[in-house]
Amino acid sequence: MKEKAKSSKVNRAWINEHVNDPYVRQAKLEGYRARAAYKLKEIDETLGLIKPGQLVVDLGSTPGAWSQYVRRKMSPKTALSGGAAVGQLNGTIIALDILPMEPVEGVSFLLGDFREPEVLQRLAQEMQGQLADVVVSDMAPNLSGIASSDAARVENLVELAIDFAQHYMKPQGALVAKVFHGGAYEHLFNRFKGAFQVVKRIKPKASRDKSSETFLVGIGLK
Repeated sequence: MKEKAKSSKVNRAWINEHVNDPYVRQAKLEGYRARAAYKLKEIDETLGLIKPGQLVVDLGSTPGAWSQYVRRKMSPKTALSGGAAVGQLNGTIIALDILPMEPVEGVSFLLGDFREPEVLQRLAQEMQGQLADVVVSDMAPNLSGIASSDAARVENLVELAIDFAQHYMKPQGALVAKVFHGGAYEHLFNRFKGAFQVVKRIKPKASRDKSSETFLVGIGLK
């Protein structure tokens, strides 16, 4: 009974924090599916990565907030309708996730596991021989709580994102990837330094203080 009571208190505290979160409220007002949109927004506004006319690949896209943000950046003169960008899309957005995603107007979505070669092949086919200008990755594994295991899972996903960028991104392009502070962090930071000319570490304001997540941005392939 004590465990259930403790769990109930934790759940109530999380719900209270979530409901009162200013980014959650702002997301509802602006029609974003998740507060995560403001993480990419701050990174983009800091570094000027996403522009109309680009090809952007969104890895780990569900529920679609990052794709929504990119969609709006590629339609600078458009109006918003029910939270969705409508109007002329100037660019190409391809999203991928292992979970279904509700359609975002103008965004091509692929359902599949990024770790499987056939899924990567489908993604490459969807790009129709073009190279990406920007690759954004909010991919994260289901964490088990076992530090060594979780670090290995995170490392694998980020390594795959780097490898994808090296093969399917323009030389002057940029990769944004979510990482977590822990056992694999310094290794991944060094992998970025080895793969990109410029590497930035950014902890957006929308990323909760108690979260160990941060974002690495690599610009210009070596």
